[in-house]
Amino acid sequence: MEKIAVLGSTGSIGTSGLDVISKFPRRFKVSCLSVNSNTELLLRQVEKFRPDAVCIADRKKAREFKEGYGKIKVYEGEDGLCGMLKDVKIDTALVGIAGSSALLPIIAALDRVKKIALANKEALVMAGNLIMNKAAKNKVTVVPVDSEHSAIFQCIGRGNRKDLRRIFLTGSGGPLLKVKKSGFKDITVKKAISHPRWKMGKKISVDSATMMNKGLEVIEARWLFDMDIGNIEILIHPEAVVHSMIELRDGTILAQLGACDMRIPIQYGLTYPDRFDSGIKSPEFSKIKSLNFYRPDFKKFPCMGMAYEAGKRAGTCPSVLNASNEAAVREFIEGGIKFIDIPRVIEKVLGLHRPVKNPGLEDILEADKWARIKTKEMIRCCR
Repeated sequence: MEKIAVLGSTGSIGTSGLDVISKFPRRFKVSCLSVNSNTELLLRQVEKFRPDAVCIADRKKAREFKEGYGKIKVYEGEDGLCGMLKDVKIDTALVGIAGSSALLPIIAALDRVKKIALANKEALVMAGNLIMNKAAKNKVTVVPVDSEHSAIFQCIGRGNRKDLRRIFLTGSGGPLLKVKKSGFKDITVKKAISHPRWKMGKKISVDSATMMNKGLEVIEARWLFDMDIGNIEILIHPEAVVHSMIELRDGTILAQLGACDMRIPIQYGLTYPDRFDSGIKSPEFSKIKSLNFYRPDFKKFPCMGMAYEAGKRAGTCPSVLNASNEAAVREFIEGGIKFIDIPRVIEKVLGLHRPVKNPGLEDILEADKWARIKTKEMIRCCR
C-alpha cells in the first residue's frame, strides 16, 4: 500500500485527489490530511479515509476539532504541518495547497517521500532551484499535476528530454479574453473568477483573469524541465483541448490532449509511471471541429510580461513577483483595489526590489515578506 499525504484536502485539488484515491483502495492508503479551516468537510474525509493524522492551519479550529474528535492525532499551524510530514510515514505527497504557504511543507516532505504530485506552482516560482536540487539529491520524483505541466511531462516522457527544444504552454485565455482592455476598470470579482473552462479557487481564478497564472507557469516550467525561459512560449487556446505541447530538435511537435478534468493529471501524478482507466469521457473531436491558437496580448495582460522579466532576472525577483501578486489579488477579492490596480501595484513593487542573485531559503522568505509589506504600502498610497 502506497501511503499518501493529501495537503489541501478540502480544496479543488484535494477533493479531486481523494476521489481518485478512493478508486484504488488496494493501492493507496491516506496517511494524513491537511486543511486551512474547513473542518466540517475534513471530518467527513476523516470518517471515510481514516488517516493517521490531520493538520489544521487555523489554530482555533484545530483545538475545537481536537476537543470534538479525539480519535486522531491533530497538528496545527504551518509548523504543525511540517511536523506532521516528518512524524507520519508517507510515500507520496499530493500538494494541493494554494500559494506560497506550500513552500516549507514541500521542503519538509522532500526529506520523507519518494514522490511529490505537485499542484502548487508558487513554491517553484519562489524557490524552484532549491526544490528541484533537493528532490534530485534525495531521489524524489516530482510529477507535476497542473494540467499544462502534466501535459509537458507526459510529452517529454523518459526519452525526449535531451532533444527538447521548445515548450508551448497553452491557456484558454481566461474569462476576459474577449473583453476590451478599456473595460477592465469595471471588472468585478464575480466576473474575474468566472473561468470558462476550469472550476478553481478564487485566487487562481483571478490569476487566470490577469493572465499572471500563465506567467507563473512559465517560471514553474523553467524549473520542472530545466528549460531556458526564452524557449517557453505561451499560446492562447480557447478550446482547452490541447493542454500543452513540446517541440523536439528535429522539428517534431508532440501534444497532449484531453478533457478539462483535473482528475486525469491528478491520477497520473499519483499512479506514475503506471496508467489506469479514469472513467472520464474523452473529447468528441467531430463536435469540436476546430482548434485555435493565438499569441497572447502582452499589452492587455501585462502580468505575463512581468513574469517573464522576473524569471529572466531570477534570484529573489520571482519570489517578490509572487508575493506582491498574492497580496494584490487578496486586496482585489476583498474589495480594497480595482482589477486594473493589480498589475500596476506589482510593477511598482518589482521596480523597488534589489534582488539577491543566488538566494538561500532565508533570502527567499525575506523577499516574500518584504514584497507583501511593500505591496500593502503601495495600496494605501493608491487610496
